[in-house]
Amino acid sequence: MRKNILFITICILAGFFLLLQLNCSSKKELSNDELIARGKYLSIIGGCNDCHSPKLMTQMGPVPDSTRLLSGQPANLRILPIDTSLISPGKWILTNQQLTMWAGPWGISFSANITPDSATGIGAWTLDNFIAAMRTGRHLGTGRMILPPMPWQSVGSLNDEDLKALFTYLRTVPAVNNRVPNPVPPDMIVTKSSKK
Repeated sequence: MRKNILFITICILAGFFLLLQLNCSSKKELSNDELIARGKYLSIIGGCNDCHSPKLMTQMGPVPDSTRLLSGQPANLRILPIDTSLISPGKWILTNQQLTMWAGPWGISFSANITPDSATGIGAWTLDNFIAAMRTGRHLGTGRMILPPMPWQSVGSLNDEDLKALFTYLRTVPAVNNRVPNPVPPDMIVTKSSKK
């Protein structure tokens, strides 16, 4: 009788663990619409528009320009001379009123065009390129470093499903043809002498 109770207990436990394993491994895959909704949510809470969208100045401050969402630093926006004494290590980081250009000890960086435009945005990227870029901090996962203020370390800590959702959403926003300038290294910044 003890052997029967032990056998039944083992069978029940084995069945329970088998069901638990099946339940964990059969995670529901999101539909395309659910992926897009999740990606939009992640882009909102992640503040993608804060840096990647040109702004319109209002009485309440800058707001994203809805005609150029996520299109990065406007290609035709003039880069003004910078007082480099302000951006040395331990001092300031400067930005423009669009919040799409940043100057610091690394030089000048420009927010990327992350619309699905094939020529100037991420339209030619694959999901693997996107995930690699966010995980390595390199353009397309193998190119130049992604510069501040892009929080690629934080975005790269998202799981694969969330990165897929974000990428899927970005593929649905209107494509904007806007070739963002290349980063400017510190020694190439056009300087404006500080007034003493």
